[in-house]
Amino acid sequence: MDIDVGRIWRDFELSTRPIHPDTRAALDKRWADLPAHARTDNQLLGRCAVGCEGTHGVFPKCNLTCSPCYHSADANKVRIDGDHTVDQVETQMRFLRQQRGPRAHAQLIGGEVSLLPAEDHAAALLAMRAAGREPMSMTHGDFDYDYLLDVVLGPDGKARFDKVSFAAHFDSLMRGRRGAVRPRSEAELNPFREKFAQMFVDLKRDHGVNRYLAHNMTVTPSNVAEVEQVTRDVLEMPYDMMSFQPAAFIGDDRRWREDFGEVTIDAVWERIEKGAGQKLPWQATQFGDPRCNRSTVGMRVDGMFAPLLDPEEPADIAARDRFLAHHGGMIFGDVPRGILAVKVVRAVLAHPGDIPPLIGLARRVVRRAGGLRRMLRAARRKKLSFKTFVVHNFMDAAQVAPAWDLMEKGVEADDPVLKETQERLGSCMYAMSHPEDGRLVPACVQHSVLDPQENVELRRLLPLVGSGASPAVVARPSGLTAVRATGDRAS
Repeated sequence: MDIDVGRIWRDFELSTRPIHPDTRAALDKRWADLPAHARTDNQLLGRCAVGCEGTHGVFPKCNLTCSPCYHSADANKVRIDGDHTVDQVETQMRFLRQQRGPRAHAQLIGGEVSLLPAEDHAAALLAMRAAGREPMSMTHGDFDYDYLLDVVLGPDGKARFDKVSFAAHFDSLMRGRRGAVRPRSEAELNPFREKFAQMFVDLKRDHGVNRYLAHNMTVTPSNVAEVEQVTRDVLEMPYDMMSFQPAAFIGDDRRWREDFGEVTIDAVWERIEKGAGQKLPWQATQFGDPRCNRSTVGMRVDGMFAPLLDPEEPADIAARDRFLAHHGGMIFGDVPRGILAVKVVRAVLAHPGDIPPLIGLARRVVRRAGGLRRMLRAARRKKLSFKTFVVHNFMDAAQVAPAWDLMEKGVEADDPVLKETQERLGSCMYAMSHPEDGRLVPACVQHSVLDPQENVELRRLLPLVGSGASPAVVARPSGLTAVRATGDRAS
């Protein structure tokens, strides 16, 4: 057998490049497509990330009711069908790989992911990984440990994944959770938050599978005062991220009962800081538009949060700028250790002058955390962890729909509200894939403009039918990618 040494070397050289050329091309395009106001020194889109991604039209049905709900009125009239889900996920992820490079974080999102049969849930996650995506399953968290095991473990009892990521949504606006059908306060949900997180602690203990857990909470005037206590409580649970979403007028208007405009991104962030017991500086980095997203990441050491970057520290900002200029786009996740080691060595050799500033940054983080001894003591007591705080501020459909219509026509809005909406849509960090017409659309557009019609078409494609129904064979509906014939499945 002839061995093509030249090809093997070329493949090795490409796989160990600090930044893959496809990643570089996708980042450059994302930066060029950003509106001018978003091309700031702290902007991460187009410099180290293309942004997050999500699925659509894959399983809109949910078994809880929420006020507000971003789903259209037809979402719960669509049958859960695993074949359809996996087909759609494969097609959408393949397009995202083509358009946005070999690596990104993607959410398996629709209605409630745990309504999928466990095998189909696992198949969808594997399809996302095959396209270079790091998947996160979006859930209300009201499922049992056995279901989680069925997703994570194969028929042979061995783990299909080294790591899983789940985002669980808990808030008092949700109705129908087992044991808390109509919660009267956020505190009433703490046992359910703890139970959900404990399943993944048990998964690590029992099967060696790592986890990344996010806690999501919708915020309206009725529960904004409880954000402080939720932050305080959830910080003591094994969640890696705390994400808060001020409600927007999107989806099913039958459930709109409050003036969501009363809750601003600033007001939510201030209450998160009160819950954390300290200021949480976020200005050093930005994903997309600051009117949409705010985040900070750091180490929590025995109750104290030490941000990785201090926007008031010039040396931190200088280290940030060096990293973004030379190493932004370098992929660390899901890379074999040997390959990753060579990538890091090549990056260091290419830019040896970056080492002292990055070491200096590490020292300042340790100092902010109270010193190395304090960190070691906290680690022994299991009081050392990385935490991320996020606020995502979505937009109302009444503004998104006309603003997007003008953008599709290449027209810049004159109205200041619509112009702001266009700026925010152009800076969106969260994309949905539409291979059928070669588009990537912002999540607010998907939910405000495209979901209502898409769910009407899904009702025809996947009607709610009784058991024993014959397989539904349908033509490709407008706006959806092709799917194969699928049969009835239990939902």
